[in-house]
Amino acid sequence: MAKYQIVMVRHGESEWNKLNKFCGWYDADLSEQGRNEAKAAGVALREAGYKFDIAHTSVLTRANKTLDAILKEIGQTDIPIQKTWRLNERHYGGLTGLNKAETAAKHGEEQVQIWRRSFDIPPPPMEESSEYYKIIVEDPRYANGPSKAEFPMFESLKLTIARTLPYWNDTIVPQLKEGKKILIAAHGNSLRGIVKHLDEMSDEAIMGLNLPTGIPFVYELDENFKPVVSMKFLGDEETVRKAIESVAAQGKAK
Repeated sequence: MAKYQIVMVRHGESEWNKLNKFCGWYDADLSEQGRNEAKAAGVALREAGYKFDIAHTSVLTRANKTLDAILKEIGQTDIPIQKTWRLNERHYGGLTGLNKAETAAKHGEEQVQIWRRSFDIPPPPMEESSEYYKIIVEDPRYANGPSKAEFPMFESLKLTIARTLPYWNDTIVPQLKEGKKILIAAHGNSLRGIVKHLDEMSDEAIMGLNLPTGIPFVYELDENFKPVVSMKFLGDEETVRKAIESVAAQGKAK
């Protein structure tokens, strides 16, 4: 029997998704398609009758605007929103700003897949000479965290999960226990970390998981927070399939 329910959604397509660039902690905005995806996510949740008590998101604009669009569609713009760097996208280090297809052509698709999808192999670090270094490190949104020691210059999925799961365990799980209905609007890799944890996926299995942009998915959990229903997408199968294939194709050379 399901005791808890939680809805998650990866942000709508960003401007850098559209340009097929490694984005990570760079604060790209939503593209026009992304704004449409965010609105569609809200419509899907409204039509399915979902209501929430609290929402969680990262500090990045693309996730924030996705959440705002959803809450507007379901008529719940007044609920509490908690923003945390722990739900940020994985930090792509020295790959930030590079085109994925061009990088694949230069270094080989296999190497790019390792950087994008391997569990514990991080990309090269972001150097201080990077044009994005100060933009990210000096962003005032990080004034209250992460600490200087915690601030990443790169992250593997393993490292991303290591900073995401404490937020799940220490903040989200207690709220679920209180009976709160929760929505998370975050990013492909922070959400993959939560999914891996809930479904007890192997390191190898999570490498093959692609989360589509802007399509909400639902977990129903038992009293021990084990899934009774896993990753139920609110969308027709064909739309979901095409969206997943689109994400999977991003690292391929053209």
